[in-house]
This record gives sequence, C-alpha cells and structure tokens, in this order.
Amino acid sequence: MSYLIRNVSVLIVPESGECRVDEGRDIHVQDDRIAAITPTGTPFRAAPTASSAAPTPSASPGASPGGADGEVIDGTGLVAVPGLVNSHTHSPMVMMRGAAEDLSIEDWFNQRIWPMEVNLTPERVRVGARLACAEMLLAGVTTFVDHYFHADQIAAAAVESGIRADLAPTFFSSAGAEAVDAAIATARDLRTVGPRVTASLGPHATYTVGDDDLRRTAEIARAEGFRIHLHAAETDDQTQSSVDRLGVTPVQVLERTGVLDAGALIAHGCGIRDADLRILGQYADRVTVASCPKVYLKLAMGTVTPIKGLQSVGIRIGIGTDGAAVHNTLDVWEALRMVALTQKQREQDAEWMNVSDTLRLATRGGAAAAGLADQVGALEPGRQADIALVDLFGPHCRPIHDPRAALVYSVRSSDVVTVLVAGEVVVRDRRLTTLDLGEVLAEANDLAHTLVDLSRGGAVQHYAP
Repeated sequence: MSYLIRNVSVLIVPESGECRVDEGRDIHVQDDRIAAITPTGTPFRAAPTASSAAPTPSASPGASPGGADGEVIDGTGLVAVPGLVNSHTHSPMVMMRGAAEDLSIEDWFNQRIWPMEVNLTPERVRVGARLACAEMLLAGVTTFVDHYFHADQIAAAAVESGIRADLAPTFFSSAGAEAVDAAIATARDLRTVGPRVTASLGPHATYTVGDDDLRRTAEIARAEGFRIHLHAAETDDQTQSSVDRLGVTPVQVLERTGVLDAGALIAHGCGIRDADLRILGQYADRVTVASCPKVYLKLAMGTVTPIKGLQSVGIRIGIGTDGAAVHNTLDVWEALRMVALTQKQREQDAEWMNVSDTLRLATRGGAAAAGLADQVGALEPGRQADIALVDLFGPHCRPIHDPRAALVYSVRSSDVVTVLVAGEVVVRDRRLTTLDLGEVLAEANDLAHTLVDLSRGGAVQHYAP
C-alpha cells in the first residue's frame, strides 16, 4: 500500500543539534517505508515494489505516489512527528491503574503490586495488553519496549493492534530454574511472531536475579543475538544496599556477570554513581538507559536518571512511562515533558535539556533503547513509516511561536490525529482502525477487579533490595 501525506509540517530530528519543523511537505510512503519527503506538489516517482509488475508513474501535485492504488492523507495544519517510543513499560499493568496510590516504594511493591501479580493469567495479561496498545497508539506511540510476564500474550495484542514491540519475558531467580528456562524459551519463540515484534531477555533486576542466572542470561544473549532488558540501580538506596551486601554497585554486578558486554537496556538507573559512568562508557555502543521520571517523583525515589552524566560517556537515553500501576498513563508526551523539567531541576540549569534534546530522546533515543536505531525514530527516506500526525490548533497550544516547544510543553495525547506503523494506518481521525475500542474497554472493565483482588494472599516476590 502507498500513501501520500500531503501538505504537512514535518519535525526533523537530526542526530545532534537543533530540531526543526519544515512546513509544506509531502511524505511519500511506499509499503512499510518512507520513500521521500518533498516540498508539497513536487512530482515524485516511486520505485517499483515487489508486488508491482510495472513501474509506478510519476505523481502529479495532489496525487499519491502509488498511483490509483495509493491514498492521500491531508496533512494541512498538522505536524508529522516520528512515532514516539515508550522505552520501558509493563503494558498489562494498565489493569492496576489507580490501585496502588500514595505508598512508599516498599509498600507499593510488597502490599500491592507483587501480591496482585499472584492473580496474573494469560487471559488477564492479554486483555491488559490490548488496552495498553490502544492507549499508546491513540497517543502516537508506535513502539513500546516491554518487560513482563506472559509475554506471548502481549505479543498477540501487539500483532492485533499493529503496534511495534520489543518484549522481554520477566523472570526472578526465586521462581526456580524451570521458570528461568521458560522465560528464555518464550523470548526465543517471540522471534517468530512477526516483523513488528522483537525480543529481549528479561531478568527482573540485579537484586532479584542472582549472579549465576545473570551470567547465563549474558551467555545466551551473546550466543543468540539477544539484548537484555532489566532494572538496575533504580534508587540510590538500592545502590547502597548492593555495596553493603556485595561490595559492588549494581552496575558493577552487570559488568562482572557479562550483562553489559552482551548489551543491555537498563531501566531507571537513578542510583548510577559517578564511578559507574566510567564503566558504562566502555559499553556505550551496546548499553542504553530508559528514564521514567513521573515514577521517581510519585514514589519519592530521591533523584532521577543522571542523563547528563550518562550522555557524557556516550550512553543513549530513551524515555519511558514504566507501568500504569504507578505512572497511571502510558502517555509518552507526559513523560517527555517531565524529563525536560526534572533534568533542569536536577542540574539546576534552565538551559539544559532543551526542546530539541528532549524530542530527540523520545524519538531517536527511544529507537536506540528498542534496538531499532537504524529503523525508526526519525522521518527520513528509507526508514520505517512510523508517523504520528499532531494537531496544534487546540487553545492549549496557541499561539505558536515555536512548534517544537508546543510539542514538548503543550501537546496532549488527544492532539494526535492519525498514526501509521510500518506504513499501515492504525489510527485515523483519532479512531483506532485495528481494534474495537469499545470492546477493548468492556473486556478490561469486566476483568480488572479479578487482578487487583488481594484475598488470595502471597506475592510473586518480596521487595528487599
């Protein structure tokens, strides 16, 4: 299928330096990729596709590059942005939204979340994942990087909705060798699901997975080409506990077990210390960090991800929401705004984390965190056609002196009008095309109470890092 997104403004996100918005552009989409971005009305000759027996004719102004088989999407008054990437989340936890409020991090885990997760079933995970995919797509999130149980069910929801996903089946060492083996087997199986689903290995954290299991995970990752997605140094208290118990920081644990060498996405990293930066810098070509600042504020975790220090040693950063059980939404617009604000506060520098750098984290940075740095994260010819069209005409965005600032500080998820993933329209005029939202909501409403029920007792794990 071919599309012409006609007369749209385009957010250009370079690898470094200032972003810009180019007005009056046509985006030519051929199959799953961006074929060209041209001034509006410029004739463009699309390359023949594998399914085309004859060359595609040149397009005249107002025509689609796919000729009679193409479709024109009117972009007048809209801004095209690279599809956002949710760099770290636990998507089925939307089913626990609002069920664990005003708690310390210890009580949040031990009194609510891990006791609730005793109730997880494949069906409940699938229902939650469908709701999460719907929420993210409607907000212009085209890729999410997930870390959770029953990942095969999350994959099914991703395929059904059309979103792009990197999935890491979660495991704890306390669950035993059989559970670890099952999680690794699931990751292998996920590689066969479809072109928009990739897989990572998912040990939960350095304080819930022992060194032997981390070493084994790293060995498998190197041998089979997996990345590793895990939590590490989430708070400074966790880091200090690791030093007290083991004599090393969580980052040093990751180094000595081979996780850094294998390649890893580290969730949070708020407790990463200056000495850790020197270690991480040695693996900057294969290690990324996801920052989810709303969570750090809500759980009073003490500090936020040290992005400036990490970037100084070459580590790429993505923006995530974590699970909606603590973030309450899967809204990356909200998360990117909080990254900008909390980083300015952390560094006590109003000029730090400017609008261009913030947008780059939510797009190119997220792409790196998803292991897709050369595929998504920018609107450029040859890249996957993951595109969100955003309406800046709302009163909360007007007047517009700088559209980049509007995207960072003013836009709401409801301002997203149309979304493409791999050249497929998955949201059209603010409505999902792949899922029946009413059905998704009804299914979630029917099952949610069964997941947050604490009457069974027990917990999947105890938080004592």
